[in-house]
Amino acid sequence: MRKAKLLVVAMALYASYVMPVAADWIDGKKVVLQGLDKITARITTLTTPIDVPLRFGTLEFTVNRCAFRPPEEPPENVAFLSILDRGHDLSAEPKPVFTGWMFSSSPAVSAMEHPVYDITLLSCLAK
Repeated sequence: MRKAKLLVVAMALYASYVMPVAADWIDGKKVVLQGLDKITARITTLTTPIDVPLRFGTLEFTVNRCAFRPPEEPPENVAFLSILDRGHDLSAEPKPVFTGWMFSSSPAVSAMEHPVYDITLLSCLAK
């Protein structure tokens, strides 16, 4: 019985030494995105506050949350976006194009699929 307790304590100490403690995410106040118009090949850097709709071409997107890792951690930015395609006819009903998380380190993991536009997360800003 004593050996079993000693083994459990040793495993717990080893796990706490080997496994790093995950740092908390830092909430951002603004997000920096890159928009690509595939027709004209123009790249635009877009900065917007959280929960403020922004237009890029026929797209209207809102960033609901963005967060980033502390400087001592591997760099990563994440943002939850809702993107609508309003089209050229503003009286028409907008079509949802993308809703979900985007990652700055791996843009292909959760990419928006659109024939004309491409949106990529660059970073989240604390101010």
